[in-house]
Amino acid sequence: MTEADLNLEKYPDRIAQIFEGKTLLITGGTGFVGKVLVEKLLRSCSGLKKILLLIRTKKDKNPQERIREMMNLALFDLLKKTRGPDIVNKVEAIAGDVMLPDLGMSKEDRRRVADEVEMIFHCAATIRFDEPLKKAVLLNVRGTKLMLDLAKECKKLMLFCHLSTAYCHLYEKVLYEKIYPPPADPHNVIKTVEWMDEEIIDSITHKILGDIPNTYAFTKALGESLVADEMDTLPVIIQRPSIIIPVWKEPIPGWTDNINGPAGLLIGAGKGVIRTMYCNSDRYADYLPVDIGVNAMLVSAWDYLTYKERRIYNLTSSSQYKISWSDIIEIGREVINTRMPLNGVAWYPGGSMKRSKLYHNICFYLFHIIPAIIVDILLFLLGYKPVLMRVQKRITRGFEVFEYYANNQWDFVNDESLNARENLNPRERQTYKVDGDGINYHDYFTNCVHCARLYILNEPDDTIPAAKRHMIVMWWVDKLTKLLFTVGIIYLLWTKLFKPLLGYA
Repeated sequence: MTEADLNLEKYPDRIAQIFEGKTLLITGGTGFVGKVLVEKLLRSCSGLKKILLLIRTKKDKNPQERIREMMNLALFDLLKKTRGPDIVNKVEAIAGDVMLPDLGMSKEDRRRVADEVEMIFHCAATIRFDEPLKKAVLLNVRGTKLMLDLAKECKKLMLFCHLSTAYCHLYEKVLYEKIYPPPADPHNVIKTVEWMDEEIIDSITHKILGDIPNTYAFTKALGESLVADEMDTLPVIIQRPSIIIPVWKEPIPGWTDNINGPAGLLIGAGKGVIRTMYCNSDRYADYLPVDIGVNAMLVSAWDYLTYKERRIYNLTSSSQYKISWSDIIEIGREVINTRMPLNGVAWYPGGSMKRSKLYHNICFYLFHIIPAIIVDILLFLLGYKPVLMRVQKRITRGFEVFEYYANNQWDFVNDESLNARENLNPRERQTYKVDGDGINYHDYFTNCVHCARLYILNEPDDTIPAAKRHMIVMWWVDKLTKLLFTVGIIYLLWTKLFKPLLGYA
């Protein structure tokens, strides 16, 4: 242990102390944020008594099997190394489903939760922006109501943390840490979708949403309003993280279990299948590495329990650190092309962001659709299954969501979260880091791509040298193709246009 570590040991870890001997209930514990939250609690607040995860059966795997599978992820290796393999026994499954009436829980499990649980972290939600409205309401709105009903039964409840999103009130270009009116009455919306046929709901979704671009933002705003209504009766706080991206520092730099957000753009561009995007490159979005977000959740929970002053926390970063879309693309280009290339790239990564929708659409058909059709035809003729058009359809759906956020701008005021950070001692600031001091974006995105290679694309490290060689080959192929195309155009213009005009035989 270094002298600096010894100096930090002089300070108490008051955040770990609030979880000492406590039983927690977490929904969404098998999701991206949920996994990192469980790992952090077990590693830094290991004195807790028990973590109960509300989990449904999925793909013929029961809740207990899903927990065992989750604990075998690389994400939990550091935990088991530092706290011992038995630490995972503090996590138990409660069979249930947030989408079902009464949360799909047995009477025995519900009674146990009511008797034992002292803190609830409600993280379960659908984060699909194109989720059908009925499912989004049942999960994000009714599910939240059912969790609040369960919280009212908990005899020892100290805290109910509701994980919302900083992007749920999109009509507010500056989002403050306060309650905003919901876009509709959540109780009426719940009653409506419960009895109405899904096809009918789908047909009127656009009218119900109004100016709100997707069901995610709509239902998260409704869910947040239900929590706000209970502030006088329950110890609830609302936590609004911005766009959650892969781990920055711990336990594995760059770790993720999905390729949503900027990581997905880097992977798509790195494979050579994304070559144009409609985006105002000077604008920026608000990103939050998942480990920083989880730390902020724990800090805000401690802050509320200690001071009982603040109830809404914007867990955002852009008031301190801004990175534009163009910066992300330039950094990503360097990472993908030189530091951490991917296997089997379809073409040398390139392309650009377009501010003109028309120009983007032209480039999309020229460099996305037409090449995909040609390659799929060749694959079919060679006896392989066509895949690229299916990939491009997924990219198109992703673009429909991305373009709205990339061409608009929001700012977030996070004074309450900053005030909570100011109350931390040096040990807590290190253990529960909630700022971006010291971040190197080149190293961060290199780690993101590296982990995506390992854990998402299943591309082991021993394939990196071959990927670098292949990238050099694709660079030459790209340059040669462009040269031949340019020469061909010049030749056609000369023979078909200029030569006759100039009177050459």
